[in-house]
Order: sequence, then structure tokens, then C-alpha cells
Amino acid sequence: MPRTKGDHEARRRDVSEAVWRVLAAHGFGGLTMRAVATELGATTGLLTHYFPAKRDLVTYALDLLAERTAARPRRAAGEGLPAVRAALLDILPLTAEATASNRIWVSSWDTALADPALSDDYARKYAQSRAKLRGLVAAAQRLGELPPGDPERVAAAAQSFVLGLVVQALFNPTAFPPHRQTELLDDYLASLASGGHAVME
Repeated sequence: MPRTKGDHEARRRDVSEAVWRVLAAHGFGGLTMRAVATELGATTGLLTHYFPAKRDLVTYALDLLAERTAARPRRAAGEGLPAVRAALLDILPLTAEATASNRIWVSSWDTALADPALSDDYARKYAQSRAKLRGLVAAAQRLGELPPGDPERVAAAAQSFVLGLVVQALFNPTAFPPHRQTELLDDYLASLASGGHAVME
């Protein structure tokens, strides 16, 4: 019988799940055609139907990671400083799912840095994240919950703080459990609100 579009989509979902399991277990360093084929219970020959080259597999894995990250439930917090806090909390590895996603993101940095096209793509992704955060910061400033200043610079500083906290939590989860990550973020935001870390124009 001829294969249907539904068969193709189902198989692609199977491949996606296999790619995700390999990433979760081994990171981008362990992402190979053979590893995905083994996880899928298939041959590498079948995988080449979906990914003719290793770079195609890597690009797909990065897209899959972005989709999974975007699909994670987000905290609802209205606007102002609570919205800034919620957006930054959503980045941190506070749950098992968020920890797995962050481990994969961090493991992908080496792969992205080695490829100019992927580096540009990552730069765009982080710029988009900063732009969203900049809007939240500007709203908090309009409400008087953050001091006046350049919201772009405040957003860049906040993004840098939280990404640094992500790395520390991944490498030393005992020293940076979820409650301590939250406390450190709240300390940072309290200092920012009081003008201690305000980035002025």
C-alpha cells in the first residue's frame, strides 16, 4: 500500500522524539545519525531520507529545541515588574523540564559557535528575547516600578544575569537549587528597582 501523508507525519514525529531523547541524554556532542537511528530502532539509511547530512540533523535539532522551549507553559503576571520577573523565571532551570532544555541549549553553544550561520541564528534568537524583555522593562518604567533609563541596556543586563545564573545552576545544582535561583533573581530585581543596578541613559 502507498504511504500516506499521515504516515509521513507520524514517522517525522517519531524521528523528532528520537532526536529529543538523544539530546536530553547526550547533548549536542552526542547527536549523531547513528545515535538517533539506534534510538529510533532504524537504520542510518532511513534517517538520510529526513537528514541528508549531519548539518541538516543539527539544524533540525536546534529548531526542535526552539519549538519545545517556546511551547513550555509560561507564568502569567500581568505587566510591570512582575512581568519582568516572570519572564526571567521562565528562563531558569527551576523544573526538570526546564533543566533538560537548558542543558541542551548550553550543550549546543559549541556547535553554534563553530558555524557562522548558526551563530547568526543564535544571535537573532537572543536579540528577540532581549527585545521582548525590553518591552517589559519599558512598561515597568512607565509604571514607576523601575527607575528611568535605557530599557535596552537594562534588558541586556538582566538577560546576562539570568543566563549566567543558568550556567551556574547547571554546573552546580546543589549550590543553586530552584529556591536559591529564585532568591538571587529577586535580590537582583530588588536592587534594580531601588536603582542599585539601574542602567541610565
